[in-house]
Formats: sequence, structure tokens, C-alpha cells
Amino acid sequence: MQKIRYSRYFKISFILLDVLVIAGVFLFFFLRNNTIAFEAQVWEQNLLSLILLSLYWILLSGRTKLYSIARNITYTIYLERLVTHISIFIFGVILLAKVSNNDFLKQDRFLIAVSLFFLLFIIKSLVFFSLKYLRVRGVNYRNIMFLNEDSATEILRNILTQRKDYGFKIFEFPATERFDLGKLVQFWKEKEIHTMYLSTNGFENNEEYEIYRLAEMHKVRISLIPSIVKNNFFQYDLGYIEMQPVLIRSKFPLDYLTNLTIKRTIDIVFSLFILLFVCSWLFPIIAVLIKSGSKGPVFFLQKRYGYHDEVFECFKFRTMCVNGECTQRTTAENDTRITKIGKFLRKTSLDELPQFLNVLRGEMSVVGPRPHMLLVDDFYKLKIGRYSIRSLVKPGVTGLAQVNGLRGDMGDMDIKMQKRILADAFYVKNWSLSLDLIIIFKTIFLVIGGDKNAN
Repeated sequence: MQKIRYSRYFKISFILLDVLVIAGVFLFFFLRNNTIAFEAQVWEQNLLSLILLSLYWILLSGRTKLYSIARNITYTIYLERLVTHISIFIFGVILLAKVSNNDFLKQDRFLIAVSLFFLLFIIKSLVFFSLKYLRVRGVNYRNIMFLNEDSATEILRNILTQRKDYGFKIFEFPATERFDLGKLVQFWKEKEIHTMYLSTNGFENNEEYEIYRLAEMHKVRISLIPSIVKNNFFQYDLGYIEMQPVLIRSKFPLDYLTNLTIKRTIDIVFSLFILLFVCSWLFPIIAVLIKSGSKGPVFFLQKRYGYHDEVFECFKFRTMCVNGECTQRTTAENDTRITKIGKFLRKTSLDELPQFLNVLRGEMSVVGPRPHMLLVDDFYKLKIGRYSIRSLVKPGVTGLAQVNGLRGDMGDMDIKMQKRILADAFYVKNWSLSLDLIIIFKTIFLVIGGDKNAN
């Protein structure tokens, strides 16, 4: 018997909570105006405004997917949706105040907007992290299993094992009994399996069909894991010709001229701001420290692949002693080539600051897939099928993979690189201005606090 799934009740609870917050802020500012608070006609007008705003909030969520939150969503992606939703909603509040006959709305519309933004942002963030905490503590978990193994399932298993806050409990089904469908069904019942993950490799068609049939009969969901190495599923979307589904070539957000123009404008403005107000005084200080620590140039130039695999010279502060291996060998743990000041610059990512010159020159963007050494790119292009999807956008000073801890050259690099490519491919396919802003803010916090994954 399947245990109760509390997640189905969360959505309506969250909607009611948000509507109550909106109503509370609305009522607070309404009652501040004591001269009109007790007029019945005014109450009716404002009640209608409140109902319209609440409906607008709920209907807007269908577009922004604010309540369609998977348990495995990261805060970066959730924050992008949250900021987008609240910002559009605030615009609606200000617009309503502009055309409304309500005096208090016209007088306090900006205070109302600011109050709603911060209250909703704080409350929804607290709810998000509270739910994550409960799942870490073993509440509202979901029973899952893997039926077959390959590199893709290994990565997913590793992620779900490390991220306790996702709330997945993995049950192991004996590999020797994989083809015993009777024991598989019994396993589903005993462990109350909710979802079974299958790699797209390793099954005969008849066997796969029978597993799907049994899973549907016993209410077990099946999630397919595409091969990391072979499949190019990121490059296709499901479309329809009348009722016939077809896989069509994806058109990514930055393929559109409007989005490309917005991103380039932000790149120019942001890089100019950093270069003028930060680098103008910080560069000389770093230059003196580098020169005092070791002999050699202040800047280090290295060829990297950029947009559409065009090679460009990437600017960095020099963090190593001058050596002849900089283009043949990646950084190792406790690398003796790294200088004392170099360790600090890498830990705080200050060695990347000169790359804003690359941004200004149009070779890089503020946010995008991080450029790798040429030999690293050449090596992994042959091993990972969708590696080249990175080149469909300009490389970035920071990126989605980096703010999620997927940086550095130590550990199991094959697994780490596959995770990076998944993050980069997600970014290319799901780019938005708000996602860029969230990544920038997370990068700033990492620079201030230091990144433990930097080396």
C-alpha cells in the first residue's frame, strides 16, 4: 500500500499563504488611511482590487511555474522563478494603482510594491529552505530505485545520495534478479517504490515494454535517464504535426536577436561598471602583490575556445610561477606552481577579474559556460556527446556550474566534467535575464566568502 504523499497538499497551502500575505499588506496600507477606512463604498472597491490582484498572482504562476516546483530543484533556479514572478506581479500592482480610483493605492503604491517584494521573497525563501530541512530530517521523502547502471545513472545516483534535501530514499534491487519481473513487482510493493529510474541503454524492446506495462499496472512511475555520452536530447524538443509527436530541433533563447541584444547590453554595462569602479583601484594593488611574490608578468594570457569554437586569448592574473607546463597540465591538489598570492586570488576568484576586458571586447559574456584549456576541450569533446553545446553561447566569467560547486580540477574529473556539461547545457537551453542576475549575485557571495572548490 502506497504511503500518503503530502506533496500534493503543499501547492494549495503555498497558494493560500501567498494570498494571505498579499491581503495582509494590502489591508495594512488600507487601514493606515483612517479618513476613508470605514466608508462602505471604499471597502467594496478595495476588496475588488484585492480579489483581482490575488487572481492575477495565481494566474501568473501558471506562466512562471512558481508552484510547479520539483523536489530536486536548486535554489538558483527557484530564485530565478521567484524573482521573475514577484517582479511581474509588482508591475501589475503599480499598474492597477495607476488606473485605480483608490486614493491609498495611488499614494502608497511604491511602498506597497517594495513591501510585497521583500515579504514574499523572504517568506517563500524560508518556506523553501524549511521544506528542504524537513526532507533532510527524513520527512516527506520519496522511495526510488535504479534498475540498470551506466555512467548516466551513476551521476544521478551520486547527486541524489549527496543531496539529502531533495528527499529521495534509494532502495537497492539486486542486479542478479533484474530480469525476474515477479521479484521486481514484489520489491515495488515491499519498498513502496514511487519512481524507478531506467537508463535508455541496456534493454531489449520486449523486456522494456513488459516493465512499462507492469509499472503502469502497479502505479510505479518510470523516469528515463538519457546517456550522457551518446544522446543529444538537449538539442531537441517534442513537437506535434497535428496529433503526431515529432522531435524538432531546439531553438535556444539566445538564438533570438532580442535576447542576444539584452544580454550583450548587460555585458557592456556591467563590465564597464566593474572595470571603472572596482578594477581601476584593485588592479594596481593586485599587480604589486603578484610582482612582489614572484618574478614574471602580472597578466597571464591563455588561448581558449569561445563562441562557435573560435579561439581567443583569455586574460587572467598570473597565479603561478612562470613555467612551461601551463598549456599541457591542469592544476593539481597542492600544486607547487601556485604562488602564495596566487592561492588567495584563486580562492576568491579575483584572478578572473581581467576577463571583464574579454567581455568588453565581445569575446566573453559575464555569465556563460566557463572556458577550459584547449587540451581539456579537445579531450572531452571526443568523450561527451553534447560537449559542443557550450559553444552555442559565449563563455562566461562565471556560470551556472561554478555557482553550484562544479569547478576545480581535482577529484574524478570525468564525472565532474559530465556534471558541468549538464549544467552548461541546462543554461544554454533555459537562459533568461533573471537567471543571469541570480548567478551574478551568487558569484558575488562566493567571492566574498571564498569558494572551497576553487584551486
